[in-house]
Amino acid sequence: MRTLYYERYGPPEVLELREVDRPAPAPGELLIRVKAASLNASDWESLVGKPLYARFGGLFRPRGHFPGSDVAGIVEAVGEGVERFRPGDAVFGDLLWHGSQSFADYVTVPEQATLALIPAGVSFEQAAALPQAGVIALQATAGIQEGQEVLITGAGGGTGTLAIQLAKRAGARVTGVDNGWKLDLMRSMGADDVVDYTKEDYTRRGRRYHHIIDLAGYRSALAVRRALARGGRSAIVGGTVPSMLQAFLLGPLLRAGGRRIGVFMARPNSADLARVGDMVAARTLTPAIDRIYPLERAAEAYARVGEGKALGKVVLSIAP
Repeated sequence: MRTLYYERYGPPEVLELREVDRPAPAPGELLIRVKAASLNASDWESLVGKPLYARFGGLFRPRGHFPGSDVAGIVEAVGEGVERFRPGDAVFGDLLWHGSQSFADYVTVPEQATLALIPAGVSFEQAAALPQAGVIALQATAGIQEGQEVLITGAGGGTGTLAIQLAKRAGARVTGVDNGWKLDLMRSMGADDVVDYTKEDYTRRGRRYHHIIDLAGYRSALAVRRALARGGRSAIVGGTVPSMLQAFLLGPLLRAGGRRIGVFMARPNSADLARVGDMVAARTLTPAIDRIYPLERAAEAYARVGEGKALGKVVLSIAP
């Protein structure tokens, strides 16, 4: 079978497409024939080794050589003891904490991984765009109430476009922040207001938000606090290391007026993943897919993500 492989940190050119033996499922595992997989910011960071936390477990060379976490495909075989799935099931899931290697023709996955059945009417490409982005968006928007003001940075990416829709579904007024070329996409996802962060600092607009979902945090904790309403909360999901450290260290000290600033950690689980899939099947949630590349052009897909130009998710189509 084919699999993507890299031995050292670097640009997309370090990626190789290799032929290896197809794995067999061990007890408690299932073998998935991969139909589609999507790239996350974490895949780019793991490739280039930046920021520094991306080198956890491998300071000078990557600990894992087979990339890819979001997956959608068909169960080819199951190992002894597997009860939730059977051959022929269409499934999707997040393999980040279970060996990764979804950028391949086949992958073995523990049954306890974050996996769910793909609902009828949802394509493999749509399903592949959901595991990390969908669960993060669902959990990050929990607690939003009707009439509240919500601001989302990085709102033109895979997670951000889903978060816009979920916040609007809760009845919030949503402001999306991203690059100028993503303004139309954010509007099409339902954003009431959009900000080009290269031209305007949202923390100096004089507006206050009940929820700030920082998917691409780059402002200081003090600046973010300035944009929070009394009793508001800011959750930084991703961004620069200084911004994340400030939220973690200074957040507890900046709680005047009931404001809360902190780092958000998603909790991958199959129930939330299935819920997101059901929303897509019901047409109440739509994953924004920027481009679909064949596995042979994975380096181009990585470059698209690394340049920050993707309008939503970049997907790899792996098997016909």
